[in-house]
Amino acid sequence: MTDTTPRVALERRGPILHIRLDRVGKRNAADQRMLHELALAYGELDRDPALRVGVVSAAGDHFTAGLDLADIAPRIATGRPELVPEGGLDPWGLQTRPVSKPVVLAVQGTCFTLGIELALASDVVVAADSTVFAQLEVARGIMPFGGATVRFPRLGWGDAMRWMLTGDRFDAAEALRIGLVQEVVPHGTELERALALAERVAAQAPLAVQATLAAARAAQPATTDAVAGLLPAVQRLAATGDARRAAESYLTATPVAFEGS
Repeated sequence: MTDTTPRVALERRGPILHIRLDRVGKRNAADQRMLHELALAYGELDRDPALRVGVVSAAGDHFTAGLDLADIAPRIATGRPELVPEGGLDPWGLQTRPVSKPVVLAVQGTCFTLGIELALASDVVVAADSTVFAQLEVARGIMPFGGATVRFPRLGWGDAMRWMLTGDRFDAAEALRIGLVQEVVPHGTELERALALAERVAAQAPLAVQATLAAARAAQPATTDAVAGLLPAVQRLAATGDARRAAESYLTATPVAFEGS
């Protein structure tokens, strides 16, 4: 795959914009190009009055392996990464305002780190029964910075801490139990179900849908300070010896012994 190969495919289905991650060879791991293209897709969804709902899915067997650390980690360590280009909106709703239209997510296979955070930032999530989730950052010497520390605890403090502080993997049934996903369906039917739900939303009065979404968001606790501190905190962690040791461990497939420095 060359640097110019698109990472995100768009398909208009009437009032629905289908946004598909498409970097199958890397298990849809997100490099800067993918993040830019995804942000531009959210910008298009937001601006176009003919579009009422977004559906986000991923090509291949896996939703996403998370960040492509080889591409993103150096950008984090050396300064503020430029993840939202002009005309785009942050899909995680942290660096810009969130998209004003509802988003339905369809996930399958591996759904790690920023995949969980995209689920937390979306409005309805459908998971294939094959899906395996993990918020792995602590095992890599860093911390979640795509909104998990802000939104995951809203589902329940103990459940959020159980998965964020261990980096352990959990299945679709557990994701349903804790409220991370709203439906679990047989593998291969998740996109069909997500599109069906999006069609139901798109059939309603669009201004009423958007006003309902905005009102519900306004009722959420203010998190401005927490969000503002995410990138500085992860930049400090990325410069630690533990982060370096975790990166070396990942490359060599050997166990890592964290030292707290």
